[in-house]
Amino acid sequence: MYFLYTALYALALVLALPYWLVAMLRAGKYRAGLKERFGFIPNRLKLPKDGERVVWFHAVSVGEVLAVSALVRSLASELPDAPIFLSTTTLAGQTLARQRFGEEKVFYMPLDVPWAINPVLRALRPKLLVLAETEFWPNVLRLAKAHDAQIAVVNARISDRSFPGYRRFRRLLAPVLANVSCFLAQGENDRERLIAIGAEPARISVSGNLKFEAKPPAATEFSRGLRQAIENAGPALVFGSTVDGEEELLLPAFKSVLKDFPDSVIVLAPRHPERFDRVAELLRDAGLSFCRRSSWNGTTLEGGVMLLDSIGELASVYSLAEVAFVGGSLVPRGGHNILEPAQFAKPIIIGPHYENFREIVRDFVSANAVCIAAAEVFTDTLLQLLRSPAAREALGTRAAAVVARGQGSTERTLHALLELLQPSSARNEQLVAPRA
Repeated sequence: MYFLYTALYALALVLALPYWLVAMLRAGKYRAGLKERFGFIPNRLKLPKDGERVVWFHAVSVGEVLAVSALVRSLASELPDAPIFLSTTTLAGQTLARQRFGEEKVFYMPLDVPWAINPVLRALRPKLLVLAETEFWPNVLRLAKAHDAQIAVVNARISDRSFPGYRRFRRLLAPVLANVSCFLAQGENDRERLIAIGAEPARISVSGNLKFEAKPPAATEFSRGLRQAIENAGPALVFGSTVDGEEELLLPAFKSVLKDFPDSVIVLAPRHPERFDRVAELLRDAGLSFCRRSSWNGTTLEGGVMLLDSIGELASVYSLAEVAFVGGSLVPRGGHNILEPAQFAKPIIIGPHYENFREIVRDFVSANAVCIAAAEVFTDTLLQLLRSPAAREALGTRAAAVVARGQGSTERTLHALLELLQPSSARNEQLVAPRA
């Protein structure tokens, strides 16, 4: 099975090569970390010494890096002599991870082929591989297990979109999942889905959602400067993590807001850096006054749009919002994490497409702590909130309360990982983490 999978995976890489090359030439996409993706060990990594208990975390992008950050720090505190490394897939995730943990500990995840994975495993010699959410790469799991690493999937979830496909290939997926020592699921629904796709029930526990544990980011030089620049303007609105096809739907709302509140400042943060120039063209064609963060010199802002064409600054900017919109939700892209503005007790609007964060959104919906608005009613919903300070405050307060109730998963997950790092003679083979 693995030979056939590897052959098909390699064939897919070859067939996709023209797309990769065009993307690299046009926008620089995929260029970052290219050698590392093919198994080259970067010189910047501080490789472990013989006999050290190494832990390798993999977090795909920014959301996963934020989710595991508290867990990584807690594990490092418990095991100060155990080197911890972290890999990511995306440039944005890599940038954030290096800022938080140091470039000597962070690298790009290799492609799922043996000749790319084995050099990393030989260099790191991990005792524990920790995968965030749904990184079920067959060769990574098989080869890590062959190198005597324990494997844990933390914050595990199975999305509505991926579940039917996983279940359809259950017979092929079950032996892949058998390599995993421990699954820590976000919720009971995720636990049931893991069982349905072939994971052994005894290895699955519910630990809660690590994304509730991420602490609000500290103010940055940019967010402090922006706060000062908009001190006499208002209201401030933040539209975060927008995706292709979404900005066009938001432009009417921008125009209506600036008409009714001409001093308002709208911060627009596209999700993908390669789209920054395209979004700037959309704003220009719409006749909207805007400036780009990359060219802003700190001058006072009194109305208009700030295009946040940078990486890693959105989370702290949410603290400035009178209203926050979290993108990827007006169009069918599954949504993004609403916890970042909720941590600051901000009123949040999202669109109807939030499948990737269904459990989180359901918690907020049950507490009346988020507004869900389709594109056709989005402008009216936004203006109603802007005209009612009391409604905004109440919505934000309820959002912060949901975040507070969802905490505790880091401690439960940490306990499970520490158990996995015990010598095999001391570890119960039926180990499961405490239920939430």
